[in-house]
Amino acid sequence: MAQGTKVATRRRGAARKARGAIPPFRNEAFLDFKNRRVHASQEEALRRVRSQLGRTYPLVIDGKEVTTAQTFTSFNPARHDEVIGRFASGGAREAEAAIAGAWKAFESWSAQPVSKRAGVLLKAARILRARRREMNAWLTLEAGKTWPEADGDTAEAIDFLEYYAREAIRYAGPQRVTPVPGEENEMFYIPLGVGVAIPPWNFPAAILMGLTTAPVAAGNCMILKPASATAAIGWQCFDILREAGVPPGVVQFLTGPGGSLGEAIVSHPRIRFINFTGSKEVGIRINEIAAKVPPGQRWLKRVVAEMGGKDAILVAEDADLDAAADGIVSAAFGYQGQKCSACSRAIVPRRVYDALREKIVERTRTISVGAPEDPAHRMGPVINRASFDKIRQHIVSGQSEGRLLTGGKADAAKGFFIEPTVFGEVAPTARLAQEEIFGPVLTLIPVSDFEEGLRVANGTEFGLTGSVYSRDARKLERARSAFHVGNLYLNRKCTGALVGGHPFGGFNMSGTDSKAGGPDYLLLFLQAKSVSRKKG
Repeated sequence: MAQGTKVATRRRGAARKARGAIPPFRNEAFLDFKNRRVHASQEEALRRVRSQLGRTYPLVIDGKEVTTAQTFTSFNPARHDEVIGRFASGGAREAEAAIAGAWKAFESWSAQPVSKRAGVLLKAARILRARRREMNAWLTLEAGKTWPEADGDTAEAIDFLEYYAREAIRYAGPQRVTPVPGEENEMFYIPLGVGVAIPPWNFPAAILMGLTTAPVAAGNCMILKPASATAAIGWQCFDILREAGVPPGVVQFLTGPGGSLGEAIVSHPRIRFINFTGSKEVGIRINEIAAKVPPGQRWLKRVVAEMGGKDAILVAEDADLDAAADGIVSAAFGYQGQKCSACSRAIVPRRVYDALREKIVERTRTISVGAPEDPAHRMGPVINRASFDKIRQHIVSGQSEGRLLTGGKADAAKGFFIEPTVFGEVAPTARLAQEEIFGPVLTLIPVSDFEEGLRVANGTEFGLTGSVYSRDARKLERARSAFHVGNLYLNRKCTGALVGGHPFGGFNMSGTDSKAGGPDYLLLFLQAKSVSRKKG
C-alpha cells in the first residue's frame, strides 16, 4: 500500500474511532426553577458571583496575562452604579503579539488528531455544565438576563460545544470522491489558519462559545475579542476553555474598544477569517475592511457574519389567536427584545386585527419589569445607556407613526428599564416597521389578507427569522416557499432556535446565512484539499 494511502487510512480510522466513542448529540435540557432545590442553588450561585464583582481582568496572550495602562469597566445594567469588572484595554501592539502567537500555536494545534480537539470541547462542556448556575448568575448580573433567559444562554453554549465536537470528527472522516481508473484519489479538509471571533453582548456565553470553538475544533487558532459590555462573561468562557485543555496561544483573549482594537485585528494581513455577530452597521464595516488586500496578505479573507433582523410574525385569519398572541408576546419581549430573532412586527389581517390586538395588549400588561435577580420579573433592563436612549427615542418618534397601545415608559434612575411597548395601526413603511430597534418595542401592522401580509413581511432589508400562525396547510406551504427568511417557524414563536434542530442564520442584510449550529457550519473554517496518486 502506498504511503499516502496508509496515512489517509489511518486518518479515517481515527475519525471513525473518535466518532464511535461519543453518543449522539442531544440538546441540553433547561433547568426547572420551580423546583425548590434548583431555585435555592441558583440563589446561592448569585450570592457567590456577587462576591466576585469588581475584580480586574488582564489580556491573555500566548498563555501569559498582560496588563495595560488603559482599562475600561463593565456595569450591572439593573444597577448601573455596580461595577462588574475592570478590564485591560488592548490596542494594535497587543493585537500584533496575539496574532503572531496564534500562528505559532497553529503549527502544532492544526496537526493534533481530531479526537484531541473534539475532546477539549467535550471537556469544556462538562466544566460549563458543572458551573451552570454560576454562569447563569454572571449572565443575570452583567447582561441583565432573567433566570430562564440566562439558563437558555448557558444551555446553548453547552450545546455548541457538544455539537461542534461531533462535527469536527465528522469532517475529519472520509469524504466521497468519484473513482478514477488507474488512480488513488482522496479529498480531505484542512483548517484555514488564524481567525478572530467578535461575539455580541446579547448572547455573551452561547454565541461567544460558538464563534470561538467551531473554528478551534476544526484546527484553527482564534483571537477572541468579547463585547466590552459583557467582558466578564467572556472571561468566564475563556477560563473554561483554558481549564479544558486549550493550549496557550490557540485562543488569545483580547479586550478593548471595537473601533481601535477591533479594526486593528480585522484589517491585519495575517488574519485569515472573521467570525462576527452584531449589528448591520458593524457587519458592513467589517466586510468592507476585509475586502481590501493589504501588502503581505496572501488570501481573500472570509467573513462569516450574522447581523440582525426586523423579524415578523404573520397571523392568518384562520389562526388560533390565543396561541398567536402567546407567541408574539413571548418573542417580542423575551430578554427585553434584545435578540436578533425577536418579533418586532406582528402582521395581522384586518378581519381579526382588533381581537388579536386586545389579546396582545392584555398579555403585555401582565409582564413585570425589574432587577432580573428577582425571578418574579419577566423582563430586566436593556444593556446600557446608549441602548436605553436609542430605544426611548424610537418610542417618542413612534407616537407620530402609530397608536401607543401600552407601555412606553422608561426609567434610568437605578437601571436601564423600559416597559414592554406596543404600537398599533402602523404603516409597513414607517420607521417603526423598518428599522431594527433592538428593544422591547412591538409594532402591529394591519393588512388586507394573507398575501399582502407576506409582501409586508418580506418588505424590509433583513431576512433573519419569521413565523406564521395558520390552520390552513396551503397557507403554511405558501409561506414555506415565499417568506424569505433564513429561519421560518410555523405555528410557533420566531425565537428559541435550538442547536442542531434549527440551524441559525439569515438572508439579505441579516448576514451571510452562515447556519450556526448546522451541519455545514464548520465548512466555513475549513478548506478542501484533493490528492491524486497514480497507481503502479
